[in-house]
Amino acid sequence: MMSRSYTNLLDLAEGNFAALGPASGGARRRSGSFGMKRMSRVMTVPGTLSELDGEDESEPAATNSVASDVPSSVSGERLLVVSNQLPIVARRRPDGRGWSFSWDDDSLLLQLRDGIPDEMEVLFVGGVRADIPLAEQDEVSQALYDRFRCVAVFLPESLHDRFYHSFCKRQLWPLFHYMLPFASSASTATSSSSSSSSSAPPAGNGRFDRGSWEAYVLANKFFFEKVVEVINPEDDYVWVHDYHLMALPTFLRRRFNRLRIGFFLHSPFPSSEIYRTLPVREEILKALLNCDLIGFHTFDYARHFLSCCSRMLGIEYQSKRGYIGLEYFGRTVGIKIMPVGIHMDQLQAVLCLPDRQWRVSELQQQFEGKTVLLGVDDMDIFKGINLKLLAFENMLRTHPKWQGRAVLVQIAKPVRGKGKDLEAIEAEIRESYNRINGEFGRSGYSPVVFIDRDVSSVEKSAYYTIAECVVVTAVRDGMNLTPYEYIVCRQGTPRSESSSEVTGPKKSMLVVSEFIGCSPSLSGAIRVNPWNVEATAEAMNEAISMSDQEKQLRHEKHYRYVSTHDVAYWSKSFIQDLERACKDHFRRTCWGIGLGFGFRVVALDPHFTKLNMDSIVMAYERSESRAIFLDYDGTLVPQTSINKTPSSEVLRIINTLCSDKRNIVFIVSGRGRDKLGEWFSSCPKLGIAAEHGYFLRWSRDEEWQTCAQASDFGWMEMAEPVMNLYTESTDGSYIETKESALVWHHQDADPGFGSSQAKEMLDHLESVLANEPVSVKSGQFIVEVKPQGVSKGVIAEKILISMKERGKHADFVLCIGDDRSDEDMFENIADIIKRGMVAPKTPLFACTVGQKPSKAKFYLDDTFEVATMLSALAEATDPEPMTGSTDELATAMSSIDIGGERSQSRGRPFDGL
Repeated sequence: MMSRSYTNLLDLAEGNFAALGPASGGARRRSGSFGMKRMSRVMTVPGTLSELDGEDESEPAATNSVASDVPSSVSGERLLVVSNQLPIVARRRPDGRGWSFSWDDDSLLLQLRDGIPDEMEVLFVGGVRADIPLAEQDEVSQALYDRFRCVAVFLPESLHDRFYHSFCKRQLWPLFHYMLPFASSASTATSSSSSSSSSAPPAGNGRFDRGSWEAYVLANKFFFEKVVEVINPEDDYVWVHDYHLMALPTFLRRRFNRLRIGFFLHSPFPSSEIYRTLPVREEILKALLNCDLIGFHTFDYARHFLSCCSRMLGIEYQSKRGYIGLEYFGRTVGIKIMPVGIHMDQLQAVLCLPDRQWRVSELQQQFEGKTVLLGVDDMDIFKGINLKLLAFENMLRTHPKWQGRAVLVQIAKPVRGKGKDLEAIEAEIRESYNRINGEFGRSGYSPVVFIDRDVSSVEKSAYYTIAECVVVTAVRDGMNLTPYEYIVCRQGTPRSESSSEVTGPKKSMLVVSEFIGCSPSLSGAIRVNPWNVEATAEAMNEAISMSDQEKQLRHEKHYRYVSTHDVAYWSKSFIQDLERACKDHFRRTCWGIGLGFGFRVVALDPHFTKLNMDSIVMAYERSESRAIFLDYDGTLVPQTSINKTPSSEVLRIINTLCSDKRNIVFIVSGRGRDKLGEWFSSCPKLGIAAEHGYFLRWSRDEEWQTCAQASDFGWMEMAEPVMNLYTESTDGSYIETKESALVWHHQDADPGFGSSQAKEMLDHLESVLANEPVSVKSGQFIVEVKPQGVSKGVIAEKILISMKERGKHADFVLCIGDDRSDEDMFENIADIIKRGMVAPKTPLFACTVGQKPSKAKFYLDDTFEVATMLSALAEATDPEPMTGSTDELATAMSSIDIGGERSQSRGRPFDGL
């Protein structure tokens, strides 16, 4: 039974939310197109798609199709930008009849169009920032689509409240800003983009609420349905924005397996220690991994996400040629690190306005003879405004020379949302600036000028122009473009010759928190820990005391970056990387598997197919000399099985296969020879290659032979102390000592620390054992040291050569395995026909267990299918017991002189076959 804590996506798709009450029914009724004109569409779909595993039979077949059910005549590429809100300003007409709409020029979503290729049409999908009555929603939807190419999403009021205010703003937003709900009265503060708070917050008021999560997923489904109405899955790209829609990629990927999806997170992503407290942590991670490209502002945010994927899903990232990617069921999910920029043209247009020049002159007169420090922040709990005031107070007290000369102008944009934490912060701020003005103020001088009203872009640019330094002390912020805007305003415009402009060389200074997204890109800024009030005070003093030449050099460096890395550069770079990440989408074969948020698409090479039982049985029956290589763990017995001994059915099948004189059957495993010999003691004619082929036995009655020249294992005395050193310092790790190898396991250690220690150990061992005849390799949660030239691929080749030399030229080869060590075997047999090791036109069946990327050409889903296939071969086997092939060949092999000596402890050398 599925746990209640893991919401089933199929239930969500049907809107079965008891917690939502009657609202869910209304939600379903209003999920249609609202009369929007549909676009005709003709589709052809390359490749193969399988049915979704466990799909409800009542679901329509279209759910699994790569094409939308909405036709379209559009053939060119388009970009669908999906966000919580459209870049539209909606106003009720003065006469109360209808609505007027205009673009929101300050919206990042609108500005990103500047980086999109001219030939690519941009459509926007999102909510409207206005309460549109139900009766008017159809008309509004059509108007927005016709005039602005915007697709409006309308959520029922109760659903929107639970989705936005309860889950987004009281669960995700605080958590992503490192705030945990330690008490039942957790924060109810909202950010500057929020509307009025809910009058009835969910139970716990900050603690996780299952009903709010279900509302979040249902709201994401509303957005999905709107995307479906206009999507052309073969030609369109979808770019999803921010934490409000993190469940959307799963809905899209489930419907359109090959859809090209990008996601950008505009907030911080918390460290794994914080994120792991979220009860639906894995669901959100898996939903994001259904994207093709995931973008973050900084490497820190990306690193935290990658750490969460490693610790919670066991997925490790790889970096190739400057690109970071996660291998996820055959798909490479790209990670993009690119901070957003400002819109240069828009800001420079403001700088040229006459009103702005007049305002600059007014402020220069107001603050004549004063050094102005400026803060521009939203009034919320993470902006650190009070910390800034305390630091300024400390600077005035520590450096009295600035008393009467330095002024801190703090612009605090008010927000509509309220909460107890926000009210407390506002009270602290008022108390601080009143205290500072009371202690240091005098006639004609107020050290703190606090502006808590909406400030126009013109007035704000004027303050930027006259400020000597901008101070940002946010304790956590996704990006924060205030420093960028300040730098551009201090630069001015080349066309302006107004006397109000800052004359002489352009200069600026920045004091910024190290916890904001723009900090890494501003190398000339003074970075501070805002919690350290004394250090921030010293940074302020340093910034305004710095020489003009130093300020000029830092300003020039910052301006070069800001002017070239604008919002158009950001969006262009993201789209280019999204195109690169999706270039192989229609070349690969895809399967959609899994339920709920466990859904994912398995993408495989088109030549990688499921092993057909009839084909292999037919080839088996036509052949006269067969070589069969079987891995053990994960192939004949499940990896998850506690009891690793072979079942009686497996033993029966193997004995039947071995009874045919035309068959050479080998178990090729990494396990030790003693255990394998014990388990298969009832299979007298079975060959065993233990420890990846270092030890080999052709039948039960034959002695073990060694398959490598190495006879000196003195290297173990060198490697074991190194491994012990790392084992002692890595809790959860251990050493497995084999006769021919040493293996260090760290699957039970802390994922991050274990992986780091494995890399260190690999380098350490390679250095220590550089002159020894061994190979040091890392695998999945292991580091292994073994003799050179030992692998499953090598031993398979030697067995085939031996068969050829004795006149048993193989004309049928079957290799089955499930892990990385078996990939050597698949790779080595790929060209054995060309190398003359087997008969011409020999059918080669290299088969991996599980649908995953592999060098094998075939796959079977699990150990049950492996047993079924082997059973089919056993039924086609000559039932007459025959003496012969294996015994004769084993005897012949024993007589081959390979120049080795018998070893009582490790067997007889077996080389040169």
